[in-house]
Amino acid sequence: MADDYSQIVNLVNLYAVATDSHRYELFERIFAHDVHLDVGGGVSIDGLDVLMSSYRDIHAEFSATQHMTSGHTVSIDGDEAQCFSYVCGRFRRVLEGGEGLFEMTGWYDDVLRRTPEGWRIGNRISRMVSFNGDLTVMQAMPGVDTNYVLSALFEEADAGRISFLSKV
Repeated sequence: MADDYSQIVNLVNLYAVATDSHRYELFERIFAHDVHLDVGGGVSIDGLDVLMSSYRDIHAEFSATQHMTSGHTVSIDGDEAQCFSYVCGRFRRVLEGGEGLFEMTGWYDDVLRRTPEGWRIGNRISRMVSFNGDLTVMQAMPGVDTNYVLSALFEEADAGRISFLSKV
């Protein structure tokens, strides 16, 4: 069980390294091929190939990103697991007149499954709690909506929308 816990925490942390280093091929070691990623505000990504392609396009505009996950809480039931973790993300981008910085906090609510290759995230819900900084940093692609929907964990929990809490 402890080994599974360590593998899952390392997997969630590897996502941050893969994203910030633009090593999206590592997503094959993190996500299931049929992954569903719900980032809130009605935006979702389905499938590993779409996720990798989308991240390449979106993150190419940033001069640097930094994703930090913490507070990992894991529940394992056989070949299925839930991992809830907090995230703080920083995004830097060259803008007219210099570089801008945008910061956000939030959480990941991951559902994982054991595969012959190891644990993989099959479903991720990502929500934003707060943000500050220059919103134009996040307008990295035409049509990117920066009218962010902020969530409170207790509200999502009260509505039954936190997978991890249904398992503890």
